[in-house]
Amino acid sequence: MVGFAEAQSCRRRVLLGYFGERLGEDCGNCDICLNPPERYDATVDAQKALSCVYRTGQRFGIGHVVDVLRGARSERIRELGHARLSTYGIGSGRSAEEWTGLIRQLIHHGYLVQDVARYSVLTLIEAARPLLRGEEHLELARPRLRVKVQQKKGRAKLGDFDYDEVLFERLRAVRRRLADAEGVPPFAIFADAALAEMAAVMPTSEAALLAVSGVGRHKLRRFGSEFLDEIVSFVGR
Repeated sequence: MVGFAEAQSCRRRVLLGYFGERLGEDCGNCDICLNPPERYDATVDAQKALSCVYRTGQRFGIGHVVDVLRGARSERIRELGHARLSTYGIGSGRSAEEWTGLIRQLIHHGYLVQDVARYSVLTLIEAARPLLRGEEHLELARPRLRVKVQQKKGRAKLGDFDYDEVLFERLRAVRRRLADAEGVPPFAIFADAALAEMAAVMPTSEAALLAVSGVGRHKLRRFGSEFLDEIVSFVGR
């Protein structure tokens, strides 16, 4: 599901590939086809990834292959002797997210098989040989990486809300107290997203609290006063 959701190639290709079928050309109708990402010559990167899968014995999943490519100094890599492989560290210039995305594209394009019934082990298929030998070139989508934004001190971000961290923690404490009293998990009172919105807009009336996503009339009636008291106390400090 993660591979499908984060796909940078035609989603129909991905879906059919999961069931062992190959699509000759992109469907032209999915969101990726209609709004295609930037593409680049990924031949060398693909060769590095495929070679690493081969040299690790085709017995490991994406995470381990990425660790070897990036030269991770884990105990497992040392125990397996993979730090001595020629592919160890050859991809240190790229992030784990970039390598993971590239390997998923190689799966979607039919160069690798991910055996989900056997711990998601990666294995090469015959179509990978010409690419490994340099007999063909491969263009892939350049990953659309998430950008980490530096937040102002005392502020944090959840979803679309830039909220006050101190108030958020105080609201979480209220939620925890109510959840314990009700004998339910905290999210059954309000989700983190609702608390983040409260800590962002700081509603001080029932009407304003009701406008917060996730706050219905039933929960407003049962729990609203507790959260409003905390917000009013915080605002008026």
